[in-house]
Parts: sequence; structure tokens; C-alpha cells
Amino acid sequence: MSFLTVDLADRAPVRALPQEPVRGGPLAAALSRIWHRRYLFAAVFVGILGLAVTALLMIQPQYVASGSVIVAEAEPGANNASMAWIQKIGDPADIESQILVIRSPRLLRLAIDDGLIAAVMAECRSAATRGHPDEISAKKEAACTKLTTDRNALVEYLQKRYTVLSSGRSRIITIGYKSPLPQTAQTMANGLINAFLEDQRETQASSRKAAADWLHAEISQLDASIRADETRIQTFRRRKGLLKGSTAPISAERLTSISQQLAAAETAKADAAARLSEIENKGARGADSAPAVLASQTVVSLKQQLSGVSAQLANQSTLLGANHPVIRALETEQASLRTRIEQEVGNVAKGLRKSYEASNALAKSLRAQLETAKTDAAAAMDDEASIEGMVRNAEIKRTRYADLVKRAGELETERRILTGSTRLVSLAELPQEPFSPKAVPFLAGGFVLAGVLAAAAALLRDYTDRRVRSSAQLMAGTGAPVFAQLPSLEPAGLVGRFSERQRALELPEALARARVDPVMQNVLRNLHAHLVLAGSGKSRVILVTSAKPREGKSFTAFALAGIGAAGGRRVLVVECDLRRPNFEASLGLGRGPGLGGVLHGEIDPAEAVVPAGRFDVIPAGTPTADSTELLMSDRMAGFLDWSRRYDLVLLDTPPTSLLMDAPTLARHVDGVLCCARYGRSQLSDTVETVANLRRAGGHVLGIAMTMVRPGTQPTYDVMPLPDPRTAAGAR
Repeated sequence: MSFLTVDLADRAPVRALPQEPVRGGPLAAALSRIWHRRYLFAAVFVGILGLAVTALLMIQPQYVASGSVIVAEAEPGANNASMAWIQKIGDPADIESQILVIRSPRLLRLAIDDGLIAAVMAECRSAATRGHPDEISAKKEAACTKLTTDRNALVEYLQKRYTVLSSGRSRIITIGYKSPLPQTAQTMANGLINAFLEDQRETQASSRKAAADWLHAEISQLDASIRADETRIQTFRRRKGLLKGSTAPISAERLTSISQQLAAAETAKADAAARLSEIENKGARGADSAPAVLASQTVVSLKQQLSGVSAQLANQSTLLGANHPVIRALETEQASLRTRIEQEVGNVAKGLRKSYEASNALAKSLRAQLETAKTDAAAAMDDEASIEGMVRNAEIKRTRYADLVKRAGELETERRILTGSTRLVSLAELPQEPFSPKAVPFLAGGFVLAGVLAAAAALLRDYTDRRVRSSAQLMAGTGAPVFAQLPSLEPAGLVGRFSERQRALELPEALARARVDPVMQNVLRNLHAHLVLAGSGKSRVILVTSAKPREGKSFTAFALAGIGAAGGRRVLVVECDLRRPNFEASLGLGRGPGLGGVLHGEIDPAEAVVPAGRFDVIPAGTPTADSTELLMSDRMAGFLDWSRRYDLVLLDTPPTSLLMDAPTLARHVDGVLCCARYGRSQLSDTVETVANLRRAGGHVLGIAMTMVRPGTQPTYDVMPLPDPRTAAGAR
């Protein structure tokens, strides 16, 4: 029987054909990928849903109490809103600024000062003990107590629990508080609402209060100034003598009085002068008839007596003689009366003269006083003018004082009745049902989240997984055909199904199972046929390698040896891993010099052969560190020539990622079979291995996928064999 040799090294790398689009579009493709990772999807889904159920059972119920306020309202009594108010109403920026004010640490501190510490402590203990504050530990009690001493920590604690939101495009702001205690939620929400309203009132009243304070300061200054002016006026009046009389100033009344007295003195003087002149003009004998003399009762009485004596004397003179004693007595009495009258007239004249002189002296004195009074009155008028200015200024200040007092009273009244631009819509009511968690929405959200995360995990795993999973991947990446897909010999366990990894069997156990597995035997026969067809009937030396350890190269070599030996061929398996040999321990071949002894010249190749049933094995022997040098030696070339007495020689080499032993031997063999483990080998590693072997001069015949999961790949639908006519033509 003759065989054709197909040289695949000179062929261009095979590119994978575009995959046929999945029916149904991108959604169907995504569902297909998820189904491909269904075990991972199920694991993540069940885990997330379990976490959601656990969280629902463990999360402490939370109650939310909320109240509302409305902002940017016109002040009471403002009939015509200003343009500032019109622009402010409904302004989102203003609503946002009010929300920031409510959430500010300053306002929270104002609310705390209104007596919220006890409610916060009750909530902290309840949250720390999950509703059993009597069982609180010392550490948690200390953490709660810290809130009462550290104001910043308390503010930060409250900021996480308060919610301040605007209701759509309205001017209503909702203030809520979340707590495990419904009473605490109500108390805390109402505390912040009341603090905000009070702060708004204080803010609105601050300008009026500032104006009122300024007015009171001005009033105090004016009052002090008015008192000082009054004191200065009185002092000036006392110093200048500008005292008030009953109807006019003292100086004016004094001037008037002196003028009146002077007029009276002048009158008295003129009267005295006139009467004195009458007396003096009539002479001594006629003076007794003067009015001033006649005004004297004594003169009148004396005249009456004189008239009576004169009448008696006239009567007696008729009867008596001139020398009669009666006549003499009457004449004497008459003369005496005349003398007395003259004396009285002289006395009257003296009195009139004295009166005249007194009136004249008084008039002179009054004239001097009048001049002095006039001077004083003129000076007083100037002083009064000065005082009038001072009094006028004082009156102006009194008027201003009265106006300021009135305005201050009005401002104080406005401040007391002011409600501000914010008013209460509703206070927070006591919540009756917990706000969270709600079982149905929570579980529905957990279900959706679990589905989304599970799908994301499955898709991410599928997109990022660059492990070998299909022959198309290997053919497209390496340009080498995939000769076989060796199935896994043991179904994956539960953990293995989730991780897509199988438990690795020991080499003897794996070979034993392969002998009784019909699918494996069929795949091995096809693989053996591919290798034989590539040799044109002569002895073949095949190097079996892989990129990483534990990718099935030793199993593949021994399984192929068994298939070849079963077909009547002489087969030799050589262990070329001189640094970490395992044939002797795995197969129980016993310790011997092996290939290492042959390469060191200690024994002949025939002495190193160990029978292993139907085929022969040459183990590596004693481990050595100079494996690469030995494999590059002439003894190794001589050994390969000696080995061609066998129909099929399989060289089991170390992984290419660890040593250069396989590339060193690749140029001295007839072909290379590269093994890649399904679901574990990285595509990049396999591509790099094939490239390195080719650069070293090796002829990569093909690739064998090992440990393929049942049902994922057509393990017994082998690749089409090369056409002999094409191969002959190519040769």
C-alpha cells in the first residue's frame, strides 16, 4: 500500500470563512452567545437573585415622612407685585437655590438646635441594633454618642437621610426624612421644615430689623442732641439774663415799666410845676385862692374860721368901738388866722416845690434807667435772635425725632407680622407603612438585575474568551488544518460545568478509558489516517508538542501509538522532555537510563527501548538541565536515523512556551502535530507555537484539539482528506 505525501508547509495559511449570520439578527446572535454560556448565566442569575432575596430579608424597613413648602410668594399686603417678584416666581434657579439652602449645614444646625438630638439618638440606636436598642453594644453606643458631641459628624449623618426635591415645575419643595422609626422620620422632617420657615422669616425681617436698629440709633442721637440744645439754650438765657416775664421777656417788660414810670414822673413834675407857678404868680395875698391851696383842707378850714371871725368883727364893729376888747380880740384872732393861712400856703408851696424836685429827680433817674434798659433790650434782642436760631434747630430736631419714632414703630410692627416669601403647605404626617424595601418591586428589580448581569457576564465572557473552541479559530489563526477533535473522556461535574473545566485524568486512566470509548477510537483512527497519508508509505517521525503543559500531547502520542500498533505497524514513542520526565512514573516502566543515557553515549538506543504492550517506549531517563544541547547534538541526529526502523515514531516534547526543545527537533522530523486543549489553550499561544515551529524549519502537519466537550463540536466528523490528485499535481 502506497501513501501520498502532502507538503502543507508550502501552502498559504488557511483563512476562516466568514461565519453564516445567525437568523434573527443581532438579538438572535446575542441569545445564541448567552445560550452557549448558559451555565455561567444560570450561576450569575441564581447568585444575584439569591443576594436580592437575602437583602430583602435582612434590610431594615425604612419609613419616610415628608412635608411641603411653597417659595417665592408675594408678601402679605403687597397688592402690586414688583418685577423682581414676577421674575422670581417659578424661576428654576431660584428653586434650586432654595433647595441648596435647605440642604446646607447651616440650616441643619439650626434644626438641630431646636431639639432633634434625642430623635437622632433613638434612630441611631435602633439602626445599630436592627430595632433592639436595649441590646446595643458599647462600641455602637459610643458611635451614637459621638453624634451628640461632634456637630460636623451629626450634620453629615443627617445630610444622608434628608431628601429635598422640587415638585416638577411648580414652586413647591418637598422635604423628607428616612428613618427606621416612623416617629423620628416625622419629627426630623418637621424640624427641618420649621427651621427653614423661621430662617426665611428672619431673612425677610433682617432688612427691617437693620432699618429699625438704625432708626433707634438715630432717635437716641437726636434725643441726646435735643437735650443738649435745651440745656445750652437755658444756660445761655441765664447767662444773658433773658428771662421770660408774664407776657414778654424781662428786658422788654422792664423797658416798658421804666417808660411808664418816666411818663408818670414827668406828669407829676409838670403838675407840681403848674400848681407851684400858680401860687408864685398870685403873690402872697392871692396865693390862698390858688387851686393847690384851696385843695388843702387846713387852708379851707382856716378860711372858714377867718370868714366867721371877719363876720363877727364886722358885726361887733357896728356895735362896739375899735378899741373894744372884743373887737381887739376878734382882730387879733383874725390876724392870727391870716398868719396861719399864709403859713399853710407857704407849706403848700414848699410841698409843691418838694414834689416838683422829687418828680424831677425821679424823671432824671428814670431817663438814665430808660437808656440802660434800651441798651439791655437791644442786646437782649440780638441774644433772642441767636436763641431763636437755636430754638428753631431744636424744633426741627424734635420734628425729625417724632418722625423717626413713628417710622421705627411701623417697622417693628411690620417685622412682627411678616411671614416672608415662603409659607407652609403641609407638615409631615406620621408614616403608617414602610417606604422601603417593598417586596414586589424589590424582587422584580432583583430579577431584572440578575438577568441583566447574568446576560452581561455571559456575553462578556464569550466576547473576551480567546481560548480554543472551534477548528475555524485554529485554521484561521495558524493556517494549519485541524486533523481531529478528541472528546473529553469524563463528563464535567457541577463545578466543572460552571467553570467549563474538566478534571484532568492521570495518563494510565485516560488511556484505559480511550481504549473502550468508541467515539475516541474513531477520532484517533481518523487522526492516524491523516498522519499516515502525509508520509507516502515510508517511515514517519512525528513530533507531538503543545504550547502549554497539560494540553494532552502525551495522551495523544500514546493513543496514536496504540492505534498504529493495532493496525500492524511498529510504533515507537520517545519521551523528549529531559527536564521533567514522567513516562516512567505514569506508566510504571521502571527507572532506566532512557533517552538521556543514549544522548550521553552511555547506552545504545536499542538498550533504552522499553516494551509497553503492542508498541515500544523510550523514556527520558534521569532528568537533566542540558536538554536543549543534547537534543541539538549529533547523537540525537543519529538516534533519529536509528529510529526510522520503526513504521511510526512519535516524539513527545516539552511545551514550546517553556523550552526551545520542540523547535530544535522540528527541522529533523518529518512533521509536527500540535495539540491544543479545548476551552483552555489560548488561541494566541497556539498561533505563536505554530509560527515558532515554522520559523525553526519545522513542517506543521496539523493540529489536534483535545478534551473537546461532548456536544459542542462534531468530534467524529473529521476534516476532508487531501485530494491525492491535487497532492500529486502539487508535487
